[in-house]
Amino acid sequence: MSFFKKFKDRLTAPNAAISLQLNKSSVALGDNIEGTVSVTSSEEFDAKEIRCEFQCVETKKTVSMRYDAALNRSVPKEVTDSATLYSARPPLSGPLHLTAGFSQNYPISINVPAAGRLTFHSVDQNVAWSLKSVIAIDGRPDVTSTTIEVQVSPQSAQPVIREKEILREIVMIPCKYCGALMQQTETVCPNCGAKRTG
Repeated sequence: MSFFKKFKDRLTAPNAAISLQLNKSSVALGDNIEGTVSVTSSEEFDAKEIRCEFQCVETKKTVSMRYDAALNRSVPKEVTDSATLYSARPPLSGPLHLTAGFSQNYPISINVPAAGRLTFHSVDQNVAWSLKSVIAIDGRPDVTSTTIEVQVSPQSAQPVIREKEILREIVMIPCKYCGALMQQTETVCPNCGAKRTG
């Protein structure tokens, strides 16, 4: 292999493709993201691993004091801070030798932590979950899929099953003879024993 070919290989990714297909783009906290990663190659090379990269990043706009040399004093400036709240890199394959014409599908099932944050977008704050798949290669740029934003929603409430309740109204009427109240469905007064008339 010539020096120039080696140099070019260090700067360019292999002639391969990796794509990510999810069964659904929205998932509840505590549930699994299901889908398939497809890998194809038109070149022979060695991969360190095939993996997914799943993370949750929060970005916030805040105002902080920054020194302005032109004004020779600190002035308030709007800055964007970001923090990674969750990160996972589940492997789909270990070290692998790919040949020209290689084609393989890998099923994925990645858990979203039940204690994670919900997807949130506002003017000054965002919480976003993203997922991509990667062919990791030593000494060359990695081959990556398009990054997909996953919508993370609250846990779905378990359906509550209640026993069927039957409510009925009991109408009371006075006995014609003793005046005691009795149910409208009674034919004999429970107080005096007189037969109901009417």
